[in-house]
Amino acid sequence: MENICAAVEPFEISLGDVEAFFPATPTVFIRVDYGAYRMRELHDRLNTAELWAPEQWPYMPHLTIVKMADLEDAVATMQRARQRWSHYQGPRRLLVDKLTFVRESREQLQWIDLVPIPLGGRLAPSALR
Repeated sequence: MENICAAVEPFEISLGDVEAFFPATPTVFIRVDYGAYRMRELHDRLNTAELWAPEQWPYMPHLTIVKMADLEDAVATMQRARQRWSHYQGPRRLLVDKLTFVRESREQLQWIDLVPIPLGGRLAPSALR
């Protein structure tokens, strides 16, 4: 993983609309717009050889807001998130300069960070960061 990530330079993405993976799962997220193809390319590079794993769902670049236990609560949360996101005035572009590998907790309601891996293999910050 480190070798693959070291060969990929950091890149920018922009965040799009608030969406959900309903009805498959009660997860609310923000879609990645600009730069999503870069995330897909990196995903495809990582999901090969010893790192390959079957996936239940097609890969879609996104930023998870929340995964809930109840679909009805998730629908209400999505509506609140959409309203709040529509009023957000801060930047919607960000630099992807590392990947943090995670796994779901046993309760499957939160993610546990396992390891961060920098992109580009640089130890010193670049002018982009």
